[in-house]
Amino acid sequence: MRKNFMICLLAMFLVASMSIQALASGGEHQSESKTAIILASFGTTVPEAVNAITNIQDQIKKAFPGVPVKVTFTSNIIRSIWKKRQANAKEWLGKGVPEEVLYVKNIIATFGDLQEEGYTDIIVQPTHMFFMEESSDLAAYVDAIRSIRTLKPKWRPFDKIALGRPALGTVGPQYDYHEDIERAIQTLAGDFALAKKNKAILVYMGHGNEHWSTGVYCETTKAMREMYPDVKTYIGSVEGYPAIDDVLRYLSAHAKGSKVMLKPFMIVAGDHATNDMASAEDDSWKTLIEKQGLKVMPVLQGLGTNDAFAEIFVDHIRDAAKDAGIALK
Repeated sequence: MRKNFMICLLAMFLVASMSIQALASGGEHQSESKTAIILASFGTTVPEAVNAITNIQDQIKKAFPGVPVKVTFTSNIIRSIWKKRQANAKEWLGKGVPEEVLYVKNIIATFGDLQEEGYTDIIVQPTHMFFMEESSDLAAYVDAIRSIRTLKPKWRPFDKIALGRPALGTVGPQYDYHEDIERAIQTLAGDFALAKKNKAILVYMGHGNEHWSTGVYCETTKAMREMYPDVKTYIGSVEGYPAIDDVLRYLSAHAKGSKVMLKPFMIVAGDHATNDMASAEDDSWKTLIEKQGLKVMPVLQGLGTNDAFAEIFVDHIRDAAKDAGIALK
């Protein structure tokens, strides 16, 4: 009798213990956690430029070999172009375009695929340069999915969702974006060495934005000049300030017959780099600078092809995972 009483008492204790654990965890996803990474890039339509994105993806896979890394493009226009190209899939795959890029999905569909595959913890890492329009919109999508609540907590699509910060950092006090800028500039030592070797002024072309301040480019230019004082440097942008007119004014005052090394301050050397920056078109940066009597040396390499720069995103993923309590293997 006493033995049966003890067995019942032990069973009641175990049930109570399991109930307390379930309440403590919110009852969500009682199965083992599975982590995945979404690499959110603005994207590119230039096949030769895709390697900048896949290089970042490869660096992340090396750092976290047990975690899948899915690519998504945040630009609706770029995704629509790849969708049309799917009709001639053989042609584009033959040009070396990865299948994941040819059939690239938006952030919502990528989240959906990961849910279907049983992933519970997601880290979204943007490859944007700074927190501007694209990152703001991406954050809105992430916040919306994170906010989903179901009547039974265990049916929530995900347990934890984290959003990493862009290359040059983000707004807010948690991470000092000045430190992120300094880290990024350190990875560009090769650019400054090449400019110095050619006795050239280094001009970077950033994308910029008409709706958000691009003052971060001015801060980055200042930091570059302090870190590499032997090289005259300027960052302009396709949209917003500083524009090409500002670049030309700077060169007019400081070039004096020097060469100008032009390089994209973007993850990929895509359409902006090949056409707006380095083409022979009348309004390209190269043409406009040459009209000032300067020799121009374009370098068509996106920052994503630089392994040291790609490592920035690896570290930002680590930070995001730690802040959210997500395990990375």
